[in-house]
Amino acid sequence: MQIYPRNPLHAKLFELVSRTLPRGGAHSIDHVARVYELCMWMGEKLGANLEELGIAAILHDIARPASPDHARDSAKEAKRILEELSYPKDKIERVAHAIEAHSFSSGVAPQTLEAKILSDADKLDAMGAIGIFRACVYAAERGMGLEAVQKHLEEKLLKLKDLMQTELGKSLAQERHEVLEAFYLQLRRELSQE
Repeated sequence: MQIYPRNPLHAKLFELVSRTLPRGGAHSIDHVARVYELCMWMGEKLGANLEELGIAAILHDIARPASPDHARDSAKEAKRILEELSYPKDKIERVAHAIEAHSFSSGVAPQTLEAKILSDADKLDAMGAIGIFRACVYAAERGMGLEAVQKHLEEKLLKLKDLMQTELGKSLAQERHEVLEAFYLQLRRELSQE
């Protein structure tokens, strides 16, 4: 997937992340590009700070796959990178908060509009047809089968619709949730016949 960064800093950071994250897989550079583009689109509609939102979107998974707490560690790594680039400290803190709060399991509530948008965009990329693909790839990467996909749907993906932070995110999540739900029901039917 090609990303079209809105400013030179976004382009520089995307280049850095593209050397860090894999080309394929559930948490690939393609995932980052989709989240970035969705954040920029939502941010324009909702009046967010697009510079900070774009940086957070690009760096939100930088600590994957090495970290078990990728949101916290990605926020730390983002701070380090941005400090090296002499990015303003107050902006670094807002970017780091958005990154730390984006994760389903982080337990950190998004406090800013930018954090809410990143949280929504990341969750939206785990829903719908793309979410199904990513769930299957994630299971395959770990040597797990369809039962693991079913469990992931039950424990996480089917709950995402209710975790949207913005009205726009809630609206976008509805159709993607219906796709997940239909897949889940069909998967249960097929697995029960085996």
